[in-house]
Amino acid sequence: MINICLLGATGSIGQSTLDVLRLHPNKFRLKSITANSDIDGLIAQIAEFEPDSAVIADGSLEDELLRRVRQDLPHSKVKISSGQNSLSEVASDKDVHTVIAAIVGAAGLLPTLSAVRASKRILLANKEVLVCAGKLFMSEVKAFGAELLPLDSEHNAIFQCMQQNHLPSGKKGIGQARDIRRILLTASGGPFRGYDRKSLEKVTPEQAFAHPNWDMGKKISVDSATLMNKGLEFIEACWLFDVPPSKIEILVHPQSIIHSLVEYDDGSQLAQLGTPDMKTPIAHTLGFPERMASGAGFLDLTQTPPLTFEKADSETFACLSLAIYAAERGGSYPLFLNAANEVAVQAFIEGKIRFTQIADLVKNTLQFATESEPVSIEEVIELDALARKYCSDSLKEIQECP
Repeated sequence: MINICLLGATGSIGQSTLDVLRLHPNKFRLKSITANSDIDGLIAQIAEFEPDSAVIADGSLEDELLRRVRQDLPHSKVKISSGQNSLSEVASDKDVHTVIAAIVGAAGLLPTLSAVRASKRILLANKEVLVCAGKLFMSEVKAFGAELLPLDSEHNAIFQCMQQNHLPSGKKGIGQARDIRRILLTASGGPFRGYDRKSLEKVTPEQAFAHPNWDMGKKISVDSATLMNKGLEFIEACWLFDVPPSKIEILVHPQSIIHSLVEYDDGSQLAQLGTPDMKTPIAHTLGFPERMASGAGFLDLTQTPPLTFEKADSETFACLSLAIYAAERGGSYPLFLNAANEVAVQAFIEGKIRFTQIADLVKNTLQFATESEPVSIEEVIELDALARKYCSDSLKEIQECP
């Protein structure tokens, strides 16, 4: 029985993970779960899976969660706690074998790093960890002998296409790529593919939430609509597969059937195909190196619409060009990019700015970044807070303009 710690259990990745775990009750046990503020979601998961621990990141909600457990689940023995320290504790628990890092945003950095330092198998769905602290994080993975497997559908596809073409990494998992000419990172193009900038100025949060192929949370749906999500994945791929930005290209593929491709020096292109369902990469990484049922539907190529491809419009979707620029500059640029984007996207969701102003805020914040690499996690946290302040200041200026 493999003990699982699920960081971000009530989000879209967390819920898809639970769908896979339900298919394999004799193989996996959910030992700990965490959520940011979703008490109802945690209560339902505690009732069904009976984990040993449940953590709510928002410390102000701990007493309410405790009250609900006593009221709704009087016989439960679950340990309730809150805050960053508790997130890190369950992620590094000696009895946990696999940690699924599905917390959205920079908030997932410290608990995921705790799992690394405890030498866990980590299924990484939190791309911001590598965007904010790629060099430090990968150094820690190597130093502590952690096993890192990519859970994002695109990075998981790349991993499957290069799996047999990696140098040893110390454990089964990601090593150094060889004989790679380029990685073709696919993107659906989001709900606004084909729009011009003038049209984008009028879109609403509700329209941005409606992704054509994937069912995701609000933040990542907006990121997909701006193409920032693909930009963050671009940066993540550089660190995961040890390749420079020049070896990665974005390929818009609206049908989301091919999840990414790898091109080799001999001219071969390997692609991973499947239905657009996160249960597939979740099952692949949970069972790795073996294959197991995911619960996802099977692809019938005779019923699949024609597959089309086009170049990404990074001029209209400025967030993508900003992300590639940050990847090329390195240093604190990716960190500032991510922090500003989180602030800007939340402002858009709350109706404080227009869709196109997300990129404007990110661009304004990047002017304060440098090419110096953060030398510690503490510096990463300090720079993240600084970038958020710069972006918040720019946000106030935008709101004060008539």
